[in-house]
Amino acid sequence: IEAEAAMLGQPVSMLIPEVIGFKLTGKLREGITATDLVLTVTQMLRQKGVVGKFVEFYGDGLASLPLADRATIANMAPEYGATCGFFPVDDITIDYLHKTSEQEIQYRPARVLMQDFTGVPAVVDLAAMRAAMQKAGGDPEKINPLSPVDLVIDHSVMVDFFATEQAFSENVEIEMQRNGERYQFLRWGQSAFDNFRVVPPGTGICHQVNLEYLAQTVWTNNDDGFEYAFPDTLVAEAAMLGQPVSMLIPEVIGFKLTGKLREGITATDLVLTVTQMLRQKGVVGKFVEFYGDGLASLPLADRATIANMAPEYGATCGFFPVDDITIDYLRLTGRD
Repeated sequence: IEAEAAMLGQPVSMLIPEVIGFKLTGKLREGITATDLVLTVTQMLRQKGVVGKFVEFYGDGLASLPLADRATIANMAPEYGATCGFFPVDDITIDYLHKTSEQEIQYRPARVLMQDFTGVPAVVDLAAMRAAMQKAGGDPEKINPLSPVDLVIDHSVMVDFFATEQAFSENVEIEMQRNGERYQFLRWGQSAFDNFRVVPPGTGICHQVNLEYLAQTVWTNNDDGFEYAFPDTLVAEAAMLGQPVSMLIPEVIGFKLTGKLREGITATDLVLTVTQMLRQKGVVGKFVEFYGDGLASLPLADRATIANMAPEYGATCGFFPVDDITIDYLRLTGRD
């Protein structure tokens, strides 16, 4: 697919690409992980030189390569320089498609979380819609996000100062000067639009800001005199104007955690082991729910790391149940 270019039915002009074949044979030896394979393939293709080319993976080695690892290798195309990497359709592909639900739902998330690369253009679009509404003689204040939106500025601050106690504050101050017009515009947006908040630069990356400040596990809404409670869910941008996200009902895979980490075993070891096991299982396009008595000794920071690694093990998302550790963390961070 070509993002956006063919949206209006226009053809995409391109040269016929050169296709490079990459043959995979045999299977991984014991002790060699899927991560080792991905990194080795990337290194070999970088050395080969495949910029602007298509890479087709083939060979008898595909028979033991699960879809999750294929997806990871293909998605690494920008890392090894290719325009795209692709695999043939085979029994593993067909089996995956057959296991996918055919029941489509219209999913409405509780809120929207954006970072500055995508969020600032979205606010510009809202401002343009208000201008168009006013030009047409309508009420521009009717143009608002219908779902609560948080925009976290987490990609913008550069390191001009370092190795001093004042470095952080000095870098943030320079950022404010460097992009002053942007922040004046966002301040206007926060005051002009309903359901819209801006988290300023220097606060943290959006995942951590969401964890420490924004998430609240349960939302309530009053509709026609009835109060409804629903779980905290979020997406990036798509539901900003209240439109549902069309999706298939996902398959949910349970991952049971028991006991606790032995002395000398770190949280990093746990995260990497979980990632390796889920890659071998094959969880592309699925939800992974972590459960079991092992959660009692797993702090919230480690849970967040495991959940945020979902792209690494191929799942759409990883999640944990709300329990006493979750509630204690919410109290600790001022969200009673």
